[in-house]
Amino acid sequence: MFARYIKKCRSLRCFSTLPEQSSADIKKLPHIPVMIEEVLSYLKPSNKNVVMDMTFGAGGHSRRILECAPKIKLIALDRDPLASHYAEQLAEEFPHQVVPLLGRFSDLPKLLQSKGIPQNSIDGILFDFGCSSMQFDDGKRGFSISENGPLDMRMDGNRFPDSIRAADVVAKATEEDLYKIIKTYGEEKQARKIARAIVEARYMFKTLTTTQELSDIVKSVCIEDFRLDKLHRETHVATKTFQALRIFVNNELNEMNYGLILAHRYLKLGGRIVTITFHSLEDTIVKRHLTGNMLGHTVNPLPLRFSNQSLSVSEEIVKHIMEPQWKMLHQHVITPKYEEVENNPRSRSAKLRAAVKIR
Repeated sequence: MFARYIKKCRSLRCFSTLPEQSSADIKKLPHIPVMIEEVLSYLKPSNKNVVMDMTFGAGGHSRRILECAPKIKLIALDRDPLASHYAEQLAEEFPHQVVPLLGRFSDLPKLLQSKGIPQNSIDGILFDFGCSSMQFDDGKRGFSISENGPLDMRMDGNRFPDSIRAADVVAKATEEDLYKIIKTYGEEKQARKIARAIVEARYMFKTLTTTQELSDIVKSVCIEDFRLDKLHRETHVATKTFQALRIFVNNELNEMNYGLILAHRYLKLGGRIVTITFHSLEDTIVKRHLTGNMLGHTVNPLPLRFSNQSLSVSEEIVKHIMEPQWKMLHQHVITPKYEEVENNPRSRSAKLRAAVKIR
């Protein structure tokens, strides 16, 4: 039943208008671009290049790219209407250089076609996966544990009014579905107990409609848990549950996988890709794309060391599969410097990977 509900919601494509927001309000949005010097170092933007920021957000990375290469052309993609509105403001500031696009990764082929941008024509692509600071800091969006608000979590905002919200998931999913969502996408050890508590709340005629209500439910289950982040600061026990619901509601991992496929399709030979991820699920997908550990058009669920050595295939097929599409630009994953983590704690779990397209 829940699967049919999701399918129905995703089939609807109703747009709503973006609420009015002044440019002054938009420019006040707090955003510190993560690992910006490393991004510029590996992306190497130069004049007359075409660079695409696939996760524009508040535009911190894009602005620095434009400033370091005055004649560069920037394609700014984001699924969030507020971020797209900010990209339009940036386009006014840098006339004839910025092309704002509103949509998901899966919308990209149609969007680029409408702008006359062909495949194999882009010099560099940047991904900064996950939520942006402006989404976390706005309690009304439903991403934040610390700011009470409606249990929404849709990155598209109100573009698709009938798309599922996090509140719909906790209200309609079965206990087993909730367990799988929280366990798989949140890597939460207490997933079984949390799923049971959410379902039991329904029998108490309790509807979870706000972030505070959901976090309280999770906290009541994990009352003896004491968790620390990478800076050894206490972190809320509901963090992983919120992450899981956000990923599920926005279909993030499937969109991410397709976005990386499109990146290879639209980059020139010798074009560069730079990715920033914030948790292991994202980093695993990126790493297996760049190392060629793929099955069809999706990442192999197993590391290469677990591949079946008993399979017998032709030499031609093996050569085609094993010939890499990317060449890594560094030996080990890049992480933020200590000074950056001190100044911007949200960068603490960031991992940067960069590669060049070689075929």
